[in-house]
Amino acid sequence: MNLKKTSEMNLLREHFFLESDQSEDILEAAYAVDSVQDITTLKFSENFAEKIGKYHFSTLQLAFDFYMKYSKSKGFSARRARPSRIVLVRFTNKSLYVIGKDLGWRNITRWKKRKKEPRLETRTGCDVRMDVKFVPESGRWHTFYFSDEHNHDLLDTQFSFMLPAHRKMSEADIMQMMNILKSGISTLQIFGLLASQAGGYEFVGYGPRDMYNEIARQRRQIPGDAARVLKKLEDMRLKDPQLYFKACHDSRGLLRNLFWSDGISQLDYQLFGDVIAFDATYKKNKYSCPLVIFSGVNHHNQTIVFAAVLIADETTDTYIWLLRQLMFAMRGKTPTSIITDGAMAIRNTVRDVFSEVRHRLCAWHLIRNATSNVGNPSFTSKFRKIMLGDYEIPVFKRKWVQLIE
Repeated sequence: MNLKKTSEMNLLREHFFLESDQSEDILEAAYAVDSVQDITTLKFSENFAEKIGKYHFSTLQLAFDFYMKYSKSKGFSARRARPSRIVLVRFTNKSLYVIGKDLGWRNITRWKKRKKEPRLETRTGCDVRMDVKFVPESGRWHTFYFSDEHNHDLLDTQFSFMLPAHRKMSEADIMQMMNILKSGISTLQIFGLLASQAGGYEFVGYGPRDMYNEIARQRRQIPGDAARVLKKLEDMRLKDPQLYFKACHDSRGLLRNLFWSDGISQLDYQLFGDVIAFDATYKKNKYSCPLVIFSGVNHHNQTIVFAAVLIADETTDTYIWLLRQLMFAMRGKTPTSIITDGAMAIRNTVRDVFSEVRHRLCAWHLIRNATSNVGNPSFTSKFRKIMLGDYEIPVFKRKWVQLIE
């Protein structure tokens, strides 16, 4: 840290930080936050930032909840900073909350043998943050540094709920969703119902993908279901010694992920696994768990399945787990090309695990997106013909230019 920044932070500390000999009048009841209800009653006006230094909190979690609501009201997201990123090391018992675009950029060159392609950088070096410190004399957490100068555009507040840090389902919504699911109503229909109750989609506070992930977390499996599946796979392995399956359980002992691939599928992969399709669009099962299918095409132009996986959610960590299981089952053979539906979590996973593999989007999904977003039947018909046509590269480029012109 340079001297100018140190001096600036010291001045702010002197202004905001409450020493034990300061007047008790500063600890006004109006600025005390002792519960979540206190936070919900706050009105974050344009001049609210000038008052933040006066607030004090009974717990560290309340301080974080307070800053999260403030960030949502202004159109940005916040997170807790890692301990190693805290700057004022001479102070103890403190915590730091920073904006999602904070404190510089990732150091993607610190590993000399790094092979992975760096992810898209979204941080801008924004120094917006709030520091709080525990004061033993008062037994409370006080703000001793606050910065509100952004170096990037803020999101329109009506769309703040779309930021990852602000997408969260309430316990009431979770309970209502799980009860309605028992009636056979789809998740998207439930999302529409909850949006109607909230007064609009912008007031729901989360999206359909968050609901799918919550369903996976909230599901209460009958213990016998998972046990019967694993017993069935064990019996199948007696007839097919090459069958490979791997189960992953959560902290409660419930089945989260299940990967399996039989001997024939593994042989097919060794012969025809240069190009594989990675599809996670199937959810037709009792627990709304996505079913991931790894498939390819044989020498008769027939679709063949290499492996299947039931997963609890569609996060990057889950996709990394299943791709590693695929590599283990297939004795480390990596494909030359992989085709996916373009979901961001899948895209990041393929980039991390298969850094040298060519990643392409599924033609069916591209055609569907074109049909959904372009209201010109003539264009979509020609687009489909070009997408599925067998053209030499120069011919394809010429036809593509003619189409978009």
